[in-house]
Amino acid sequence: MFVIIGVVVVTSCVIGGYLLEKGNLSVLFQPVELLIIGGAAVGGFLIAASIKTVKNVMAAVLATITHKPYGKQEYLESLILLNGIFYKIRQQGLVSIESDVDVPEKSPLFNKFPNILHKPRAIGLITDTLRLVMTTTIASHELEALIDTELEAHFEELILPSKMVNFVADSLPGLGIVAAVLGIVLTMGKIDSPPAVLGNSIGAALVGTFLGVLLCYGYVGPMGKNLEHVAMEELQYLVVYKVALVSFVGGAAPKVALEFGRRVIPNDSKPSFLEVEETLRTQKK
Repeated sequence: MFVIIGVVVVTSCVIGGYLLEKGNLSVLFQPVELLIIGGAAVGGFLIAASIKTVKNVMAAVLATITHKPYGKQEYLESLILLNGIFYKIRQQGLVSIESDVDVPEKSPLFNKFPNILHKPRAIGLITDTLRLVMTTTIASHELEALIDTELEAHFEELILPSKMVNFVADSLPGLGIVAAVLGIVLTMGKIDSPPAVLGNSIGAALVGTFLGVLLCYGYVGPMGKNLEHVAMEELQYLVVYKVALVSFVGGAAPKVALEFGRRVIPNDSKPSFLEVEETLRTQKK
């Protein structure tokens, strides 16, 4: 929603300011220059990216329109799920969660949290970690290093759409100059035309530079930054699982492991200790 609002604000302020100064809006309407800039930017993006990357970038850009940031409720659900897993292991042993880990979609523990089931990275982090602990005697510090490596790989995948969008944004001012130069070349062919015709043609050519800079700093660049924030937010969500799991495997009691996880939740979404306790108490009823 804020992406749409931002686009409207940028467009309204730029066009509105131009109109307030008695600007001629028809001069800015240069679809051919927009075709040159936009087409060249898309073409450069296709040259630089694989098919998989193109699909991921398109999906990520579309997702920003409906993206809902992780809030207190999402983090509470993650802590409740981990609490259920930890207590089942503590009471019945590691073998008791084998079926839950193998098929989380059919697990009573996971089925309580459909939102988490739709997060494959989080589910994969939980299940792969528990499978490893069930089948090996890995030390907690080795497990932490392994998960850190996994999170780095996840982050590289998550941040790729942002990098590609920023790549396109960086190219737009230069492509705007290309469009402007082509406009000047066309204008030189009208050198014997009246001054009014030449002025209009030069003004239309300069719109290319205007469009390139505006698209870069008003739309595409901010979109790249938005995607970066989304990637960082997703990584932070996974870090909560990592910290709690490593703490529990290292020998901490379930509540202590949950507190380790709670402490790394961002402050604006972090549930208080009492809120976690009350939620757990409610779940037991």
